[in-house]
Amino acid sequence: MRVGRKGLMHRRRRWGAIALIVAAGLLAWPATVGAEANPMFDPQSGRARAVVDLTWVVLFFVALVFIIAEGLLIFALVRYRHRGEAGEPRQTFGNRRLEITWTAIPIVILIFVFILTVRAMRVIAAPPAGGDALNVTLIGHQWWWEYRYPDLGIVTANELHIPAGKTVHLQLESADVIHDFWVPQLGRKMDVVPGKINSIYVQSDNPGVFDGACAEYCGTQHAWMRIKVIADSPADFDQWVQAQKATGAQPASPDALAGRGIFLSSAGNCASCHTINGTANLANVGPDLTHVGSRTTIGAGVLTNTSDNMARWLTNPQQVKPGNLMPDLRLTPDEVRALTAYLESLK
Repeated sequence: MRVGRKGLMHRRRRWGAIALIVAAGLLAWPATVGAEANPMFDPQSGRARAVVDLTWVVLFFVALVFIIAEGLLIFALVRYRHRGEAGEPRQTFGNRRLEITWTAIPIVILIFVFILTVRAMRVIAAPPAGGDALNVTLIGHQWWWEYRYPDLGIVTANELHIPAGKTVHLQLESADVIHDFWVPQLGRKMDVVPGKINSIYVQSDNPGVFDGACAEYCGTQHAWMRIKVIADSPADFDQWVQAQKATGAQPASPDALAGRGIFLSSAGNCASCHTINGTANLANVGPDLTHVGSRTTIGAGVLTNTSDNMARWLTNPQQVKPGNLMPDLRLTPDEVRALTAYLESLK
Protein backbone atom coordinates (compact mmCIF):
# COMPACT_ATOMS: atom_id res chain seq x y z
CA MET A 1 0.00 0.00 0.00
CA ARG A 2 1.52 3.31 -1.12
CA VAL A 3 1.45 6.38 1.13
CA GLY A 4 0.62 9.68 -0.60
CA ARG A 5 2.74 12.82 -0.37
CA LYS A 6 0.35 14.48 2.07
CA GLY A 7 0.21 11.36 4.24
CA LEU A 8 4.00 11.15 4.30
CA MET A 9 4.28 14.82 5.29
CA HIS A 10 1.72 14.34 8.04
CA ARG A 11 3.60 11.32 9.39
CA ARG A 12 6.92 13.20 9.44
CA ARG A 13 5.37 16.17 11.23
CA ARG A 14 3.84 13.82 13.80
CA TRP A 15 7.20 12.17 14.49
CA GLY A 16 8.81 15.60 14.69
CA ALA A 17 6.28 16.65 17.34
CA ILE A 18 6.90 13.43 19.28
CA ALA A 19 10.65 14.06 19.19
CA LEU A 20 10.13 17.58 20.59
CA ILE A 21 7.92 16.27 23.39
CA VAL A 22 10.47 13.58 24.33
CA ALA A 23 13.31 16.14 24.33
CA ALA A 24 11.33 18.52 26.52
CA GLY A 25 10.48 15.67 28.90
CA LEU A 26 14.14 14.68 29.23
CA LEU A 27 15.13 18.25 30.02
CA ALA A 28 12.35 18.53 32.61
CA TRP A 29 13.25 15.15 34.17
CA PRO A 30 15.02 16.55 37.29
CA ALA A 31 11.81 18.28 38.37
CA THR A 32 9.67 15.17 38.04
CA VAL A 33 11.68 12.80 40.21
CA GLY A 34 11.80 12.79 43.99
CA ALA A 35 14.31 14.68 46.12
CA GLU A 36 15.70 11.36 47.30
CA ALA A 37 16.85 10.56 43.76
CA ASN A 38 18.04 14.13 43.08
CA PRO A 39 19.18 15.63 46.38
CA MET A 40 20.66 18.68 44.67
CA PHE A 41 17.09 19.80 43.91
CA ASP A 42 16.17 19.63 47.62
CA PRO A 43 18.33 22.42 49.14
CA GLN A 44 18.52 22.66 52.92
CA SER A 45 20.22 26.03 53.29
CA GLY A 46 20.20 29.49 51.73
CA ARG A 47 23.56 28.85 50.07
CA ALA A 48 22.33 25.62 48.48
CA ARG A 49 19.10 27.32 47.40
CA ALA A 50 21.14 29.99 45.57
CA VAL A 51 22.86 27.22 43.58
CA VAL A 52 19.59 25.43 42.80
CA ASP A 53 17.79 28.64 41.77
CA LEU A 54 20.59 29.47 39.35
CA THR A 55 20.52 25.89 38.03
CA TRP A 56 16.80 26.16 37.24
CA VAL A 57 17.34 29.43 35.34
CA VAL A 58 20.12 27.89 33.26
CA LEU A 59 18.07 24.74 32.61
CA PHE A 60 15.15 26.89 31.45
CA PHE A 61 17.22 28.74 28.88
CA VAL A 62 18.97 25.54 27.76
CA ALA A 63 15.60 23.86 27.25
CA LEU A 64 14.18 26.90 25.46
CA VAL A 65 17.12 27.20 23.06
CA PHE A 66 17.12 23.44 22.44
CA ILE A 67 13.41 23.30 21.68
CA ILE A 68 13.51 26.32 19.37
CA ALA A 69 16.66 25.16 17.54
CA GLU A 70 15.47 21.58 17.11
CA GLY A 71 11.99 22.78 16.15
CA LEU A 72 13.39 25.01 13.41
CA LEU A 73 15.67 22.21 12.23
CA ILE A 74 12.81 19.72 11.97
CA PHE A 75 10.63 22.35 10.28
CA ALA A 76 13.36 23.04 7.72
CA LEU A 77 13.93 19.33 7.05
CA VAL A 78 10.22 18.78 6.41
CA ARG A 79 9.30 22.05 4.71
CA TYR A 80 12.30 22.32 2.40
CA ARG A 81 13.08 18.68 1.72
CA HIS A 82 13.82 17.55 -1.82
CA ARG A 83 10.61 16.72 -3.67
CA GLY A 84 12.03 15.38 -6.90
CA GLU A 85 12.04 18.64 -8.83
CA ALA A 86 14.73 19.05 -11.44
CA GLY A 87 17.62 21.36 -10.73
CA GLU A 88 18.79 22.98 -7.52
CA PRO A 89 16.32 24.60 -5.11
CA ARG A 90 16.28 28.38 -4.72
CA GLN A 91 19.36 29.51 -2.78
CA THR A 92 19.29 31.98 0.12
CA PHE A 93 22.59 33.75 0.77
CA GLY A 94 21.91 35.66 3.98
CA ASN A 95 19.41 37.52 6.04
CA ARG A 96 20.87 40.39 8.03
CA ARG A 97 17.85 40.78 10.29
CA LEU A 98 17.84 37.07 11.15
CA GLU A 99 21.60 37.01 11.78
CA ILE A 100 21.42 40.02 14.10
CA THR A 101 18.51 38.44 15.96
CA TRP A 102 20.16 35.07 16.60
CA THR A 103 23.35 36.81 17.68
CA ALA A 104 21.68 39.36 19.98
CA ILE A 105 19.39 36.92 21.79
CA PRO A 106 22.23 34.66 23.09
CA ILE A 107 24.18 37.74 24.17
CA VAL A 108 21.22 39.02 26.19
CA ILE A 109 20.70 35.57 27.74
CA LEU A 110 24.38 35.27 28.69
CA ILE A 111 24.43 38.73 30.27
CA PHE A 112 21.30 37.90 32.27
CA VAL A 113 22.76 34.55 33.46
CA PHE A 114 26.07 36.25 34.29
CA ILE A 115 24.31 38.77 36.54
CA LEU A 116 22.41 35.99 38.32
CA THR A 117 25.64 33.99 38.67
CA VAL A 118 27.47 36.88 40.34
CA ARG A 119 24.55 37.36 42.71
CA ALA A 120 24.52 33.64 43.58
CA MET A 121 28.29 33.67 44.16
CA ARG A 122 27.92 36.53 46.63
CA VAL A 123 25.30 34.58 48.57
CA ILE A 124 27.35 31.38 48.57
CA ALA A 125 30.65 32.97 49.63
CA ALA A 126 29.32 35.48 52.17
CA PRO A 127 30.57 34.85 55.73
CA PRO A 128 27.94 34.67 58.47
CA ALA A 129 26.89 37.86 60.22
CA GLY A 130 29.33 38.67 62.97
CA GLY A 131 31.69 35.92 61.82
CA ASP A 132 29.94 33.40 64.08
CA ALA A 133 30.88 30.07 62.47
CA LEU A 134 32.00 26.65 63.65
CA ASN A 135 35.49 25.97 62.30
CA VAL A 136 36.24 22.50 60.96
CA THR A 137 39.37 21.34 59.16
CA LEU A 138 38.65 18.67 56.57
CA ILE A 139 41.49 16.49 55.31
CA GLY A 140 40.94 14.21 52.32
CA HIS A 141 42.75 10.87 52.26
CA GLN A 142 42.70 7.94 49.87
CA TRP A 143 39.87 7.04 50.49
CA TRP A 144 38.34 8.53 53.63
CA TRP A 145 37.68 11.90 55.28
CA GLU A 146 39.24 13.28 58.44
CA TYR A 147 37.47 16.04 60.40
CA ARG A 148 39.20 18.18 63.00
CA TYR A 149 37.29 20.64 65.20
CA PRO A 150 40.09 22.96 66.44
CA ASP A 151 37.76 25.03 68.63
CA LEU A 152 36.38 21.92 70.33
CA GLY A 153 39.45 19.67 70.49
CA ILE A 154 37.76 16.84 68.54
CA VAL A 155 39.08 14.59 65.77
CA THR A 156 36.80 12.17 63.95
CA ALA A 157 36.43 10.51 60.57
CA ASN A 158 33.97 10.05 57.69
CA GLU A 159 30.90 11.49 59.42
CA LEU A 160 30.73 15.25 59.81
CA HIS A 161 28.50 16.39 62.68
CA ILE A 162 27.29 20.00 62.56
CA PRO A 163 24.75 21.98 64.58
CA ALA A 164 21.58 22.75 62.61
CA GLY A 165 21.03 26.45 62.00
CA LYS A 166 24.69 27.38 62.45
CA THR A 167 27.16 28.19 59.68
CA VAL A 168 30.19 25.88 59.45
CA HIS A 169 33.46 27.13 57.99
CA LEU A 170 35.21 24.19 56.32
CA GLN A 171 38.94 24.46 55.70
CA LEU A 172 39.78 21.91 53.02
CA GLU A 173 43.16 20.16 52.85
CA SER A 174 44.46 17.01 51.18
CA ALA A 175 46.97 14.47 52.45
CA ASP A 176 47.69 12.95 49.03
CA VAL A 177 45.85 13.71 45.75
CA ILE A 178 43.07 16.03 44.58
CA HIS A 179 39.67 15.23 46.07
CA ASP A 180 36.43 17.22 45.93
CA PHE A 181 33.96 17.81 48.77
CA TRP A 182 30.32 17.97 47.65
CA VAL A 183 27.13 17.63 49.67
CA PRO A 184 24.47 18.89 47.18
CA GLN A 185 21.79 19.77 49.73
CA LEU A 186 24.10 22.00 51.78
CA GLY A 187 26.02 24.06 49.24
CA ARG A 188 28.51 24.15 46.41
CA LYS A 189 31.34 21.73 45.75
CA MET A 190 34.98 22.59 46.29
CA ASP A 191 38.26 20.90 45.31
CA VAL A 192 40.53 19.56 48.04
CA VAL A 193 44.05 20.13 46.70
CA PRO A 194 47.42 19.00 48.09
CA GLY A 195 49.53 21.92 49.30
CA LYS A 196 46.64 24.39 49.02
CA ILE A 197 43.96 25.37 51.53
CA ASN A 198 40.48 26.05 50.17
CA SER A 199 37.47 26.94 52.26
CA ILE A 200 33.69 27.00 51.98
CA TYR A 201 30.71 27.71 54.20
CA VAL A 202 28.01 25.08 54.67
CA GLN A 203 24.86 25.10 56.76
CA SER A 204 21.74 23.05 57.34
CA ASP A 205 18.63 24.94 58.32
CA ASN A 206 17.13 21.87 60.01
CA PRO A 207 18.35 18.63 61.61
CA GLY A 208 18.86 15.77 59.18
CA VAL A 209 21.33 13.43 57.49
CA PHE A 210 22.78 14.51 54.13
CA ASP A 211 24.84 12.38 51.78
CA GLY A 212 27.59 13.51 49.49
CA ALA A 213 30.61 12.15 47.69
CA CYS A 214 34.05 12.99 46.43
CA ALA A 215 33.38 14.66 43.07
CA GLU A 216 36.94 14.44 41.69
CA TYR A 217 38.41 11.13 40.54
CA CYS A 218 41.09 10.33 43.09
CA GLY A 219 42.01 6.70 42.52
CA THR A 220 40.75 3.14 42.72
CA GLN A 221 38.11 3.64 45.41
CA HIS A 222 36.96 7.12 44.39
CA ALA A 223 33.34 5.93 44.14
CA TRP A 224 33.49 4.64 47.73
CA MET A 225 34.75 7.89 49.24
CA ARG A 226 31.32 8.80 50.54
CA ILE A 227 30.43 11.80 52.70
CA LYS A 228 27.81 11.82 55.44
CA VAL A 229 26.87 15.07 57.16
CA ILE A 230 24.74 14.73 60.27
CA ALA A 231 23.04 17.99 61.26
CA ASP A 232 22.08 17.69 64.94
CA SER A 233 19.81 19.94 66.91
CA PRO A 234 21.90 22.30 69.09
CA ALA A 235 21.20 20.17 72.20
CA ASP A 236 22.08 16.92 70.41
CA PHE A 237 25.23 18.46 68.98
CA ASP A 238 26.36 19.52 72.46
CA GLN A 239 25.80 15.95 73.67
CA TRP A 240 27.78 14.60 70.73
CA VAL A 241 30.64 17.00 71.49
CA GLN A 242 30.79 15.86 75.11
CA ALA A 243 30.76 12.21 74.05
CA GLN A 244 33.56 12.81 71.54
CA LYS A 245 35.72 14.52 74.15
CA ALA A 246 35.56 11.46 76.40
CA THR A 247 38.33 8.89 76.15
CA GLY A 248 37.69 5.48 74.64
CA ALA A 249 35.44 3.27 76.74
CA GLN A 250 37.04 0.64 78.92
CA PRO A 251 36.29 -2.91 77.78
CA ALA A 252 33.36 -4.46 79.62
CA SER A 253 33.49 -8.01 78.27
CA PRO A 254 36.26 -10.62 78.08
CA ASP A 255 36.23 -10.50 74.26
CA ALA A 256 36.48 -6.69 74.24
CA LEU A 257 39.29 -6.80 76.82
CA ALA A 258 41.17 -9.31 74.67
CA GLY A 259 40.53 -7.14 71.63
CA ARG A 260 42.05 -4.13 73.36
CA GLY A 261 45.18 -6.15 74.03
CA ILE A 262 45.38 -7.23 70.40
CA PHE A 263 44.87 -3.64 69.22
CA LEU A 264 47.76 -2.36 71.35
CA SER A 265 50.10 -5.29 70.66
CA SER A 266 52.52 -5.64 67.79
CA ALA A 267 50.65 -8.78 66.77
CA GLY A 268 47.55 -6.79 65.86
CA ASN A 269 49.61 -3.96 64.36
CA CYS A 270 46.55 -1.66 64.69
CA ALA A 271 48.08 0.98 66.97
CA SER A 272 50.80 1.79 64.43
CA CYS A 273 48.17 3.47 62.24
CA HIS A 274 45.18 4.36 64.44
CA THR A 275 44.56 6.45 67.54
CA ILE A 276 42.24 5.61 70.42
CA ASN A 277 42.20 8.30 73.08
CA GLY A 278 43.02 6.91 76.50
CA THR A 279 45.75 4.65 75.14
CA ALA A 280 49.42 5.40 74.68
CA ASN A 281 49.27 5.28 70.90
CA LEU A 282 48.67 8.47 68.89
CA ALA A 283 49.23 7.33 65.30
CA ASN A 284 47.38 9.24 62.58
CA VAL A 285 47.98 7.20 59.44
CA GLY A 286 44.43 5.88 59.43
CA PRO A 287 41.14 7.18 60.88
CA ASP A 288 40.86 8.01 64.58
CA LEU A 289 38.95 5.09 66.15
CA THR A 290 38.22 6.57 69.59
CA HIS A 291 34.47 6.44 68.98
CA VAL A 292 34.28 4.19 65.90
CA GLY A 293 31.44 2.18 67.43
CA SER A 294 29.15 5.21 67.31
CA ARG A 295 29.56 5.76 63.56
CA THR A 296 26.96 4.49 61.14
CA THR A 297 29.36 3.25 58.44
CA ILE A 298 32.71 1.56 58.01
CA GLY A 299 35.35 2.41 55.40
CA ALA A 300 33.89 5.81 54.41
CA GLY A 301 30.49 4.41 53.51
CA VAL A 302 31.37 1.04 52.00
CA LEU A 303 29.64 -0.94 54.80
CA THR A 304 26.98 -0.28 57.41
CA ASN A 305 28.54 -0.39 60.87
CA THR A 306 27.39 -3.70 62.34
CA SER A 307 29.31 -6.38 64.21
CA ASP A 308 29.14 -8.72 61.19
CA ASN A 309 30.42 -6.05 58.83
CA MET A 310 33.17 -5.02 61.24
CA ALA A 311 34.30 -8.64 61.39
CA ARG A 312 34.18 -8.82 57.60
CA TRP A 313 36.30 -5.67 57.32
CA LEU A 314 38.89 -6.90 59.83
CA THR A 315 39.10 -10.31 58.18
CA ASN A 316 40.17 -8.88 54.84
CA PRO A 317 39.80 -5.12 54.20
CA GLN A 318 41.29 -5.49 50.73
CA GLN A 319 38.43 -7.75 49.70
CA VAL A 320 35.87 -5.20 50.89
CA LYS A 321 37.62 -2.09 49.54
CA PRO A 322 40.44 -3.05 47.15
CA GLY A 323 43.40 -0.69 47.10
CA ASN A 324 42.75 0.96 50.46
CA LEU A 325 45.84 1.48 52.60
CA MET A 326 44.85 -0.99 55.34
CA PRO A 327 46.57 -4.32 54.63
CA ASP A 328 45.19 -7.76 55.28
CA LEU A 329 46.62 -8.47 58.77
CA ARG A 330 45.80 -12.19 58.49
CA LEU A 331 44.03 -12.22 61.82
CA THR A 332 42.69 -15.48 63.19
CA PRO A 333 38.92 -15.88 63.69
CA ASP A 334 39.39 -15.51 67.46
CA GLU A 335 41.38 -12.29 66.98
CA VAL A 336 38.74 -10.92 64.61
CA ARG A 337 35.98 -11.71 67.12
CA ALA A 338 37.87 -10.02 69.97
CA LEU A 339 38.79 -6.92 67.94
CA THR A 340 35.22 -6.60 66.69
CA ALA A 341 33.89 -6.68 70.25
CA TYR A 342 36.40 -4.03 71.31
CA LEU A 343 35.88 -1.64 68.39
CA GLU A 344 32.10 -1.92 68.50
CA SER A 345 32.21 -1.05 72.22
CA LEU A 346 33.89 2.29 71.47
CA LYS A 347 30.83 4.49 71.50
